Amino acid sequence: MGGIYDDQNYKNLMNANYYPLENMKKSVARLKASKQIDIETMEYGQYQPILSPLDTWPNGSGKVWFRALGHARLQLTAQPNTTPLSNDERVVVPPTKCALLDASIRKCFNSEPPIPMKADIRQHQQNDVNSDQHEIRLVWEYGNGEDQAPTLLNLTMVCPYATKSRKAETSAEVRQEHSAK
Repeated sequence: MGGIYDDQNYKNLMNANYYPLENMKKSVARLKASKQIDIETMEYGQYQPILSPLDTWPNGSGKVWFRALGHARLQLTAQPNTTPLSNDERVVVPPTKCALLDASIRKCFNSEPPIPMKADIRQHQQNDVNSDQHEIRLVWEYGNGEDQAPTLLNLTMVCPYATKSRKAETSAEVRQEHSAK
């Protein structure tokens, strides 16, 4: 299912909410004004549909978002984490990869000024180790020095490898839902 999000139009839509800094500030203001979310406690996956309504997502990817998100969160919650949140918060070590992802997102949206993000969604190759699992890669950039607050988060979500037929099934589901309307 991750292949539907490994799409440049989807990435551009999402990243326009988080980068550059001015766009991130606008997104923070929208989330703070929203009655659908608490920006201080939000988790990865909750803010995307508020910033970009699901029906605006390319290729019908919004139709399968909550199923894909749930699958990713379950897998990342089962993966232990030993990586600190960031260089300026080395003592904060969330217990799971999912908790690290959530803490990183909250850090970006709740910092003053907010920390812009660039998100990339990829799909594992068939012969990758753990190609059936979600993976996150979080790379902070420190424009003001390595021990200062980060200035950018490069967030990569790597989705499980899916065969062509599985990708086609997901696309067929989306097409079927569109034609039912």
